[in-house]
Amino acid sequence: MKVSVVICTYTMDRYDVFTEAVESVLAQTYDPIEIVLVIDGNPDVYKRAVEDFGGREDVLISDNDENQGISFSRTRGAELASGEIVAFIDDDGVAEKDWIAKHIETYEKSDTVAVAGYVAPDWVTEKPEFFPEEFYWLVGCTEKGFAENGEEIRNGYGSNVSYKRDVFLNVGGYDVNTGRKGDRHIQAHEAPVGIRIREEYAKRVVYTEDAVVHHKLFDYRGEFRWLVFRSFWQGFSKRVMELLYPGGQNNESEYLITLFTNYLPDRGKKAIIERSLAQVKQIIAIHVFTAAVGLGYLYGLTKRDLLREEVDKTE
Repeated sequence: MKVSVVICTYTMDRYDVFTEAVESVLAQTYDPIEIVLVIDGNPDVYKRAVEDFGGREDVLISDNDENQGISFSRTRGAELASGEIVAFIDDDGVAEKDWIAKHIETYEKSDTVAVAGYVAPDWVTEKPEFFPEEFYWLVGCTEKGFAENGEEIRNGYGSNVSYKRDVFLNVGGYDVNTGRKGDRHIQAHEAPVGIRIREEYAKRVVYTEDAVVHHKLFDYRGEFRWLVFRSFWQGFSKRVMELLYPGGQNNESEYLITLFTNYLPDRGKKAIIERSLAQVKQIIAIHVFTAAVGLGYLYGLTKRDLLREEVDKTE
């Protein structure tokens, strides 16, 4: 099966990191692979990418006329792709050499149309002592207790996911009004695709922990204030998703139950036995982040006009 890997970027500020992502895909053990680079409305980045990668037959480079956001760019990349499988990695991710090979193994041994892998945190600076593994999802990494290897899930994370290309495009690709774009508040990105695939094909995404991408986490992703802010808008986004997909699988609520019935008690015991200040900080962070998610959700319930505006943009 030919695989097309789509990588999107938009700024010179992270061009060096973007180059690492591209190089990690070029170094894959699997063949055949095509790389589709989508530059999101930045002529300088496009020119540099053409200079660096434009001479390769296995690399296709496209530039949006203006900044359209990650969802538009990824769907555009899938439209331009020629592979049977289309895979996505963030411009700040670095794939292990057998990343695509592990995705393909999963397709070959299971009747699936989508695969998600493990996104490992790669802290550019020292990991904040207060940041708990249970909330890695706030920074786009695979959190503790995410799924068992081979388990069917609703969706994975955008830096390590692949789809059968015809299926991805048949369900509409990514919603252009979700994902990163300016100050847009809806952070849901992968979930709508997973829900539409389940509704249309009665299939789900298969998780394979051996397909690994390392996601770079810069300083700001470890700032407590930024994480609280992100938690709040995750809660708001959850309310929007409930309106758009009322029958969608409620993974978040199930995880919340596990968090407070299993993980927090275990942390409390460790904090006492080990006399660990780090455990105490992480317990506090879990409560604060959870409260922020809850406040964001309540904000979505009370701000009907704002919520209606965001929902209208996605319909």
